[in-house]
Amino acid sequence: MLQKSIDDAVSATPKVDWSICIRDDAGHELASHNPNRCMKTASVGKLLLLAEVARQFETGDLDSTEFLDRDPKLLVADSGIWQYLRIDKLSIHDLCALIAAVSDNVATNVVLKRVGLPRLRELSGALGLIETVLLDYVRDPRGPDDVWTFSTGSAAELSRFMGQTARNELISQTVSQQLDRWLATGVDLSMVASAFGLDPLAHSESDRGLYIRNKTGTDTGITADVGTVGQDSMWLSYAVIANWDATDPSLRDTALAAMNSIGKTLRNILQDDSRSGP
Repeated sequence: MLQKSIDDAVSATPKVDWSICIRDDAGHELASHNPNRCMKTASVGKLLLLAEVARQFETGDLDSTEFLDRDPKLLVADSGIWQYLRIDKLSIHDLCALIAAVSDNVATNVVLKRVGLPRLRELSGALGLIETVLLDYVRDPRGPDDVWTFSTGSAAELSRFMGQTARNELISQTVSQQLDRWLATGVDLSMVASAFGLDPLAHSESDRGLYIRNKTGTDTGITADVGTVGQDSMWLSYAVIANWDATDPSLRDTALAAMNSIGKTLRNILQDDSRSGP
């Protein structure tokens, strides 16, 4: 059923390129489509920044209470709320909460400047990630002399990353749990997670018997949703990434509809398992 759902979604969107991978709670692949393809992932790359900050909290290289200034040189529009707030300093922990909850671009750039891109490249290597890299700061607009995209990744690597986090195996238990707490605040349930019918503002514990931890990315020609979703003792990790020709804006609706259909299948699998349980 799951592989057929993915195949149907892909066949219904011939103008969209996909990388998709769904895993069970042990990390075994259940279904996929081009899982190793390198894709543009937009804000999904912020997962690496959050993971590195959590790692440095644990090692003591960063103090979670350290305050960072809202540097005017790092301001960028679009996602986030810090650009609308009057406060000019926030702790690193709170900035990461903004990144996880609303994919805050200004907070991302400020924290990234403090951490440094070389540390994120080192983290990707240490985690065995080949396609999944955060390449640059968030830029508005991205000019011809800038790095070609913000981040890249593959569904195979990103679904594994999310599964490791859920099993407390991403770097360490402490790092995994911190990342989990941040991701629990995410409000973007517009893609795969749109099928779960959850309250986007109140699902940190569970809602309708389901719980989710996810990070999304959206840009011109890109939608991506990676996460874990569970019910009772069963959960799945997923990565669904779509890229298309940015000159055709109608393809966003096509991609979102396909992502919703995959999400519905994940929900049905979880609910069928719950009903068949003891």
